[in-house]
Amino acid sequence: MEFNRNHYFLAGVVVLLLGLQVRLVDSFVLTSDTTRFLAQRFQNARGATFTNIVSTPNSGPRKTVRPPDWLGWAIISVGSVLVLHSLAMPRPGGH
Repeated sequence: MEFNRNHYFLAGVVVLLLGLQVRLVDSFVLTSDTTRFLAQRFQNARGATFTNIVSTPNSGPRKTVRPPDWLGWAIISVGSVLVLHSLAMPRPGGH
């Protein structure tokens, strides 16, 4: 399947909105299942897992992810470029 103008526009809008969400939210708290999954998959060479795991009484260990400030701006930039690229492309159907 070949990407046309509409596909690039939709992908750009989705990436742009994702960047806005990363920019506006201060931190994300993962569920205990997701924290365990990531701890199993991303162990460093010494076998240690995440060091920022916070234990809550009823739900088990949970990880808080705080994305850096530049990440939201980078994702917004990629989304903006995709939207602008889609507007520069010819319309589907050739007219």
